[in-house]
Amino acid sequence: MNPQHQAAPLAEHEVTAAVQNLVGAFARTDTDAYFAAFAPEASFVFHTEDRRLESRAEYEALWKSWLAGDWSVTGCESTYARVQLFGSSAVFSHTVRTTTSTGGVEEVTNERETIVFARIDGRILAVHEHLSSSPAAAGTA
Repeated sequence: MNPQHQAAPLAEHEVTAAVQNLVGAFARTDTDAYFAAFAPEASFVFHTEDRRLESRAEYEALWKSWLAGDWSVTGCESTYARVQLFGSSAVFSHTVRTTTSTGGVEEVTNERETIVFARIDGRILAVHEHLSSSPAAAGTA
């Protein structure tokens, strides 16, 4: 690759801002803002699904099916966050406690999440997300 065309390295504050936008949109169940934080070719691995989702469009279709079932996020608490920088990409990991409501019935989940970010066409976008279950009383990431 020609060095003139390489993406600039990411800085921690850029990744943190991208995380805040993504997690904030998720916490508000803001579909448009949430999916705008992902590259179209992003992939997703969720412990609740039986297969990897190979694109943002696949995840967005799943999300819309949840919304159709009267689902929404009512709370989202991120703890034990860590950002690791790798040139023009970065790995963000944290423990997340999410409260959702489906038909008025609330559910709380405790999970660990890893999101890989990359600078693409001048934007910081998520290119992969992996969500796994975490013990309810998780004390560390």
